Amino acid sequence: MGSHEEDQSAKLLKAQTHVWNHILSFINSMSLKCIVDLGIPDIIHNHGQPMSLSNLISSLPIHSSKTHFIHRLMRIMVHSGFFSQHNHTENELEVKYALTDSSLLLLKSNAMSVTPFLQAMLDPVLTTPWNQFANWFKNGNPTTFEMAQGKPFWEYAGSDPRINSLFNDAMASDAQLVTSVVIEKCKRVFMGLESLVDVGGGTGTMGKAIAKSFPQLECTVFDLPHVVSGLQGSENLKYVGGDMFEAIPPADAILLKWILHDWSDEDSVNILKKCKEALSRKGKEGKVIIIDMVVDKEMKDDESFETQLFFDMLMMVFFTGKERNKKEWVKLFSSAGFNNYKITPVVGLRSLIEIYP
Repeated sequence: MGSHEEDQSAKLLKAQTHVWNHILSFINSMSLKCIVDLGIPDIIHNHGQPMSLSNLISSLPIHSSKTHFIHRLMRIMVHSGFFSQHNHTENELEVKYALTDSSLLLLKSNAMSVTPFLQAMLDPVLTTPWNQFANWFKNGNPTTFEMAQGKPFWEYAGSDPRINSLFNDAMASDAQLVTSVVIEKCKRVFMGLESLVDVGGGTGTMGKAIAKSFPQLECTVFDLPHVVSGLQGSENLKYVGGDMFEAIPPADAILLKWILHDWSDEDSVNILKKCKEALSRKGKEGKVIIIDMVVDKEMKDDESFETQLFFDMLMMVFFTGKERNKKEWVKLFSSAGFNNYKITPVVGLRSLIEIYP
């Protein structure tokens, strides 16, 4: 075989591997869900030091006939960066595993755990619509989720307490992480404010943290009635149920954390107009604080850009929204009547954006 034929064969085989990896990449997600459901990160963490496979197996709530499969599950999780491997030895039972930065974010005891987000995104109710993705392009349904489940996502969550709880927990866990970064690095954003409304603030994770860090600030968590029903406020925090498309309570500042990416440009402009009305009703110049992604294909690493693309596809399947680049964001602001903006890329893949009337 000549070198040209060899090059063609090598290209073909490399292409096949690339295709296979994308076809089978769901295995990473489901293996990750498996280790979380089995409690493996917590078991290793509670052990207090790198844990041998034999100790791990004896600590797991599994059937005796399944013990010899655990090293294969751990092998792919080591490869994916969720555990590090120590004590390399011929005897696989003596191999030891330790947590990595990624698996620390899966611990139930970690206030910033992303496990609720994992459980929500990989729930059958949320994975089923992906099987209808191609069919969605062929009909007039607004979203793939609505086509698969019969209702828009928000209506479905309002009628299914389990999904409502899963989603609220997922948003709360994310808010915990984002809030700690924002309060630590962007205190200036809240300085001088007397009142703030957290629109779509869920069960109040971010609102509570802001209220606690800035006691002079009157905070309102504003969300759909079924989300805030029965929730108790504090001295400078209250919960209000309502619809952001109808009216938003007046305040010096309106916070939109991970809200606008759920909605189309038209709906987002309407939300921003309602925010502007809420600011003007307060009778003094205020601002809207947005925490969302600004898509940037010039990001320092491909993985970060890929994550932004994943979220954009997520918005397409579940909602009518999208992830936006800087040009798209600026167009939204001007369409809603805002004149100035400031973008601070401070929250990992997301930015803190301040816009002013």
